[in-house]
Amino acid sequence: MAEDDNTPANGAADAAATPPQIKQRILAQFVRDMSFENVMAQKGVEGEVKPEIKIEVNLDARKRSADNQYEIITKLKVTSTNAGSGNTLFLLELEYSGVFEIEGVPEQQMHPYLMIECPRMTFPFIRRIVSDVTRDGGFPPLNLEQIDFVAIYRQQLALRAAKQKKADA
Repeated sequence: MAEDDNTPANGAADAAATPPQIKQRILAQFVRDMSFENVMAQKGVEGEVKPEIKIEVNLDARKRSADNQYEIITKLKVTSTNAGSGNTLFLLELEYSGVFEIEGVPEQQMHPYLMIECPRMTFPFIRRIVSDVTRDGGFPPLNLEQIDFVAIYRQQLALRAAKQKKADA
C-alpha cells in the first residue's frame, strides 16, 4: 500500500512555506494637476532650434481612510530648452494619481511596493498623456522611455538618509 503524503502535518508545512498571495486592484486613475506652457509660441525663437529635454520625477504615497487603499501620485516635470540659447521651449508639469487596493504585502515591504510597483502600472497612461499634450501643444510628441522606479526609490532613500545624517550632526 502506498504511503499518503497529504497528511495534515505536511499540508501545514506547505502552507507555512507558501508566501501570502498579493491582491491588487487599481480603483481609479486620474490627472490630479496638469500645466503645459508653450513658451516658444509666446515669445518666439530666433536661429536654429536644438531641443534638450530634462525630466524630473517625484513620487508620493498616501494611505486612504478605507482599509488597504493607497493613493500614489507621480509628479512629472518636463522642461524643453533650446541647446543654443538655453531658452525654454515648453514646460509640462503633471501630477497623476492612482488609487490602489492592496492586500497580502507584508508591512515592511509595503513602502517599496507602493513607490515602485504602483507607479510602474500607471506609467503607460502617463506616457500617453505626455505624448498627446506635447503633440497638441505644437511640438513633436514626446514619447518617454521607461522610467526606472527602483533607481528613483533608492535615490529618495539616500536623500532621506543624508538629511537625517545632517540633522543628527
